[in-house]
Amino acid sequence: MNIKHIFKWEATKQRVLTSGYIVSNQSLCVQCGICVYNCPIGIDIRLLAWMGEPVKDRHCLTCGECVARCPRGALHFGESALPTAASRMVGD
Repeated sequence: MNIKHIFKWEATKQRVLTSGYIVSNQSLCVQCGICVYNCPIGIDIRLLAWMGEPVKDRHCLTCGECVARCPRGALHFGESALPTAASRMVGD
């Protein structure tokens, strides 16, 4: 494995964790509720997935437990379009 790949992946992961949210694929979700069960905050991710909305709850830690535990792979991280302090600094 190339060491540059590791650092690039870590940088991408950090960027998504600070400025991202959880997105669902409605066609893969079977409403099993495992995501809600594993959410440490108790956000009803299953309802948001059923409605086709991303998890933009301000209490969401973006810990990734719901993404990791989804048996169908219906959840993934998505980036928000909102500017962050890091992106503003890069653009200056």
